Amino acid sequence: MKPRSEILRQIVHPGVIAVIRADSSSQLLHVAGALKNGGIAAMEVTMTTPDALEVIRAVNAQFRDEILIGVGTVLDAETCRMALLAGASFVVTPALKKDVIQSCRRYGAPVICGAYTPTEILTAWEAGADFVKVFPADSLGPGYIKAVKAPLPQIEIIPTGGVDLHTAGDFIRAGCAAVAAGSSLVSRKILDSKNWAELTSTAAKFAAAVAQARRSLA
Repeated sequence: MKPRSEILRQIVHPGVIAVIRADSSSQLLHVAGALKNGGIAAMEVTMTTPDALEVIRAVNAQFRDEILIGVGTVLDAETCRMALLAGASFVVTPALKKDVIQSCRRYGAPVICGAYTPTEILTAWEAGADFVKVFPADSLGPGYIKAVKAPLPQIEIIPTGGVDLHTAGDFIRAGCAAVAAGSSLVSRKILDSKNWAELTSTAAKFAAAVAQARRSLA
């Protein structure tokens, strides 16, 4: 595993995590390559993907120094442990799971913990989450993040759900450390058609939207 500090840096820069929920693991090496070519350095493979742990091993073997491969939809400490031993660089939960945070701390791995309300967000942070994943973010929007960050500026937030090319920059300007995008980035259409050139183009647009938003804050 890369040093913890390097993993955290690579999540924040360029600041886009591609969340992949696929019915088949066979295409995910192509997905990783297309994302890399588009300037996205972090991808999250959910545990709902068939053979998710084998995908993590395969992506690490081919793109070890170029792509961070994380595991998502982690619901318990044992799944967390298995994913880290398979080579996952970071762990993502859909909800507040203190046992998963503790497991990641034990193994020295960054964890992005899901939360929704201000109380959950603060609890996840105080429990040791490196980032808090506000999910689902589509019903809340950038305004909610800005409101939460006002009294809690120390919390590093990554919104997930509802992040697209139109909202990515707004979330960054609202104070998010990074954004996570699922079907708006790695769409079912792209997976079915195997249009990796389109995925590379979309990835580059996401990376550019985040970079532009950060420049506007400078």
